[in-house]
Amino acid sequence: MTDTPSDIEMRRKKLLFRGSHRGTKENDILMGRFMDKHLATLTEEQLDTFETLINEVPDADFFKWATGKEAAPAQYDSDVLRMIRELSNA
Repeated sequence: MTDTPSDIEMRRKKLLFRGSHRGTKENDILMGRFMDKHLATLTEEQLDTFETLINEVPDADFFKWATGKEAAPAQYDSDVLRMIRELSNA
C-alpha cells in the first residue's frame, strides 16, 4: 500500500504551482523566494491568507505591496505579506 499525500500537502503543491505562475517574472521571483523559505511550514490559516493573495490581488498591486512601495489595504496586510516583504527587501 502506498501513502497518499495529506490534504495539506496537496494544497501546498497546488499553491506552489499557482504561486510560481503569477504572470510577471518579478512576482514569480518574489513568490518563489517566499515559497522556498516558508511554504512547507505555513499553518492552514497562513495558507488561506497566501491563497487569498494569489487569487484576489492583481499583479501590479501585489508587487507594490510586496516591495513596500505602497501599503497594503488592511484586509491584505498580514503576516504572510510581511514575510514576503522581508524577503523582497533582503
